Amino acid sequence: MVIVIVGPTAVGKTKLSIELAKKYGGEIINADSTQIYKGLDIATAKVTEKEKDGIVHHLIDIKNITEDYTVFDYQTDCRNCINDILKRNKTPIIVGGTGLYIKAALYDYQFESENDYEAYDKLDNDTVYNKRYILLIYFENSLLYNYLLKVDPEIEIHKNNRKRIIRALNYYKNNHKKFSAKEKTDKLLYDAIFIGLTTQREILYERINKRVDVMINNGLLEEAKRIYDCQIRTKAIMTPIGYKELFPYFDGVNSLNDSIDLIKQHSRKYAKRQYTWFNHQIPVNWFEVNFENFDKTIGNIVNFINDK
Repeated sequence: MVIVIVGPTAVGKTKLSIELAKKYGGEIINADSTQIYKGLDIATAKVTEKEKDGIVHHLIDIKNITEDYTVFDYQTDCRNCINDILKRNKTPIIVGGTGLYIKAALYDYQFESENDYEAYDKLDNDTVYNKRYILLIYFENSLLYNYLLKVDPEIEIHKNNRKRIIRALNYYKNNHKKFSAKEKTDKLLYDAIFIGLTTQREILYERINKRVDVMINNGLLEEAKRIYDCQIRTKAIMTPIGYKELFPYFDGVNSLNDSIDLIKQHSRKYAKRQYTWFNHQIPVNWFEVNFENFDKTIGNIVNFINDK
């Protein structure tokens, strides 16, 4: 059996994963797209050696920030880890908030051509889809979203999630197939149980805000400044929340407080998007977290798993 732990940032996934690994003889597989990279530690809330408590972790710090790493790469690497762990009669425990990674690894998620990529930020009157829609300069999210709905009415993507909207449009352009049909695969390849941690929105947002403050105290500014000074602006750098928000501060454009507030704001919005994705894409069994007595939460989840 594969145990999968999901949920928004700052809800306790790491702590739960360690305890379940101890209970079930497990090894943990990272499912956070930002923790793949070396040197991105504080902003990504990467598990520390102390927090690991001797539990084996996979797919952390496996790439440099200058290297590409795709969902297809993760699918291959994660399945290899799962199969190896199962062969050794251990329990694979996948933990993270990158839902697409998890779905690609566990479901019959097929990859097709995505090589022809349009960024939708340049004027190109010669670029036409279906001979009806002409692409315009710097597409607003609403324009992109409305166009996507025309070619894929069943799509379930938030109108402000520009990254996934563009990916869905490019998928349609390259394959002449709807992205929604690709994402709705329900063929699970492994015996898996999905555990989700949740809490009231007000509590979660307060925890996110406090977590950002802790990150600042733990050296996030120094980590971000090191990355800023190296002048590398790859996907690995620009995807995590916590670095790009501080760059305007280092440029002298924003105040430190404004940049920190932006990190908190983006983190809260990301948590909301995570809930939406998980609720629509995989069969999560949600558990309300008791932060005053986390052992009680663990006990409820263990009982649930044992009854399966």
